[in-house]
Amino acid sequence: MSTSVFPSPAQSPAEPHVLDNAVWAALTGPHARFAERFGRAARYPLDVSPFTALADPTAPGAWDDLAALVGPDTVVAVTGAGAVPDGWETVESGQGVQLVDTGLRAAAAPEAVRLGPGDIPEILDLIALTRPGPFLPRTVELGTYLGIRHRGRLIAMAGERVHPPGWTEISAVCTHPAHRGRGLATRLVRAVAAGIRDRGETPFLHTLASNTAAIRLYESIGFTLRRRTHFLLVRTPDRHPTPTP
Repeated sequence: MSTSVFPSPAQSPAEPHVLDNAVWAALTGPHARFAERFGRAARYPLDVSPFTALADPTAPGAWDDLAALVGPDTVVAVTGAGAVPDGWETVESGQGVQLVDTGLRAAAAPEAVRLGPGDIPEILDLIALTRPGPFLPRTVELGTYLGIRHRGRLIAMAGERVHPPGWTEISAVCTHPAHRGRGLATRLVRAVAAGIRDRGETPFLHTLASNTAAIRLYESIGFTLRRRTHFLLVRTPDRHPTPTP
C-alpha cells in the first residue's frame, strides 16, 4: 500500500484541511439541508446516514452537545475524532484511509442508469450482499447514484455521499460477486467522478486500511492516499450532560 500523502499547497501546514473533518464541513456547508444540529455537534437524519460530527473533536463541550443532540445511552458513529471523553464508551473503532483524485480519468458510462427512490429495495439487497459500508433508505438523496443492470437486475453501483465544500465523496462502490472482474466498479467510479468534476469539485473516497486490494485498485486508476483515518462507534453517557455555553 502506498504511503504517499496528497499535499495541500493552498493552505498553511498548521491550518486544518476541510477533509480532516469532512462530515462537519458537509453538514455546515453543502449538506446543511440534512443537518440535525445542536451547538457544536451535528448529524444526518437516521434514515440518511449514521454519521455524526463535531466542530472540534478535541473540545469536551462539543461532546456534551453531541450527547444532548442524540440522547443518553445511544450508540452513534463519530467521524474526525481520535478518542472519547470520560463517561463515553467506545463500542468499536478501526483504521481507515482517505484517498483523493489526483489523476483519475473521469468518463461517462453509457450503460449506467441513475438510481433513485424506486430502486431502494434492489440497492439495499446489493449492499447487504457486498457490504461496502452503511447505506440507508434515504442515502440515495445525498447525491448522484449510478448503477449497471444485467437482464434487468442491479449488479453494480457507486455514488456520492459526504459533500464538503469543493469536494464530493464517492461511496457505495460495489459489484455483485457473480459479475466481478469485468471492471464495472471502475467504470462507475469514473462516471460518478465525471459528474463531480463537471461541478468543479474534486472526488475523494474512504476505505478500510485493511482493504489493501481496494486501495491498490483506487491508486491504480488515479487516486492518491492523503491521510490515515480513525473511525469510532461510541455510546453516549447514560445521563444528559449540561451543554457548555
